[in-house]
Amino acid sequence: MTSKTVERWAALTLLQHSLPSLTINTVIALSLTAFGDGDFATNLVYSHCIGISIWLLIEVGLHFLMPNRKQQWRRLYLIVPLAVTAGYLVGLYTAAWLMGHQTEGIWSEHPRLVLGYLLMSLAAGGAMSYYFLSREQLAAAREDTAQAAAQTETAQRQATESKLLLLQSQLEPHMLFNTLANLRALIGTNPVAATDMLDRLNAYLRATLSASRASSHSVRAEFDRLHDYLELMAVRMGPRLRYTLDLPPELAELAMPPLLLQPLVENAIKHGLEPKVEGGSITVRARLAAGRLTLEVQDSGVGLPAGAATAQGFGLAQVRERLATSYGAQGTLELTAGAAAGTSVSVTFPSEP
Repeated sequence: MTSKTVERWAALTLLQHSLPSLTINTVIALSLTAFGDGDFATNLVYSHCIGISIWLLIEVGLHFLMPNRKQQWRRLYLIVPLAVTAGYLVGLYTAAWLMGHQTEGIWSEHPRLVLGYLLMSLAAGGAMSYYFLSREQLAAAREDTAQAAAQTETAQRQATESKLLLLQSQLEPHMLFNTLANLRALIGTNPVAATDMLDRLNAYLRATLSASRASSHSVRAEFDRLHDYLELMAVRMGPRLRYTLDLPPELAELAMPPLLLQPLVENAIKHGLEPKVEGGSITVRARLAAGRLTLEVQDSGVGLPAGAATAQGFGLAQVRERLATSYGAQGTLELTAGAAAGTSVSVTFPSEP
């Protein structure tokens, strides 16, 4: 901040602190005029001189003797009486000098006035100190609460990110082991195709493993990795595997957890298409409705066994847990059997740019 800004801020703070004091001083002057001695002008001068002196001495005492007001608040019991007494005497003699009164006889000539100001000064000084200290403590408590909430939120976010990384680290070896098992089976039956598959696996892993370390990526990146994986599987399955990736351009840059659809596509191939001699097709599509993104993996395989609408397995369990960790109750997975054959799995969660 510039020096002018600092000066303005200091002046504004001083004004905010002095207004209650000036208001109380005026009320005291009105009260003494109505129920005590002297005219209003005289009482106003005395009231302001005494009140301002007390206020300044209390502020000085709080600044130098209570730097940590949250822990040193008990010192207020010493600061206020001393500041009120000293401020009362300074203000009283200052007002007497301004009004041309003889200070030597002020105690005997105006005893009720002097006693009234003394008692009101003690009450007003204590009340003002309590008011300002309470306000500062309330502000400090709010700040502590905000900091605690921010720290809690940070800890929860870090815990969520760690859990997601753990889930993802479990998923990546699972995908790799499945692919290596497919490669091993192909080596004995078609070495040429096995070599081609190994080359594609090498390229796929280079593209996937580095990108999958992020907590999220675009739907476009997810579909690109699925394309690489399906091309990899097409080497082994040949014409038995057909696939379609349907991603509207307007949804391509929405964010999602990496490799969320990978286990669903693996399940569709392993449990749906491979058991069929003629193979089948896989369709992966994305759609957006009411601010929620739905990603569907549909296959034309053998379908679900009877009563398997809530089928479990490593892949489905991983997807459910990652949805719950990232989106809570707003992330859902739905498994549906086809009318004749095949299976459809949909994941839905709030869309994010």
